[in-house]
Amino acid sequence: MTVELVTITPVLVLMLWFLVYCGRLSDTRLQIEDAAHQAARAATLDRSRPAAAADARATAASALSDAGITCQVLSVTVHGTLQAGSTVRVAVSCTVGLQDLALLQVPGTTTLTAEFVSPVDVYRSNTTAAGGDTL
Repeated sequence: MTVELVTITPVLVLMLWFLVYCGRLSDTRLQIEDAAHQAARAATLDRSRPAAAADARATAASALSDAGITCQVLSVTVHGTLQAGSTVRVAVSCTVGLQDLALLQVPGTTTLTAEFVSPVDVYRSNTTAAGGDTL
């Protein structure tokens, strides 16, 4: 019985680490999807395409940082127009080191991506908040 226990223990430990890896990978995917959602919503609040792209990237980076996810490479792309009633699609791509997911010194990386589409408010005005120039 002792020999069987000694033989099976490393297999059980490997299975446990694999379960931890799968759980952390799943949680990281959910956090990246949430970051894409937040970034898309932030982009729809802007009036210009460059400002929307900058806010989407800043929002995604902040959301991932708050969730404790360290992206080696973070890519945020914004597609669509900012006209009232249109939609904005934001894609977030994050390259994560496997050592962060597996809690071991495992070499390699994996790239996780998520997209979210958010509508631009139909009833928003076409003027600036100060009532100045029309965009």
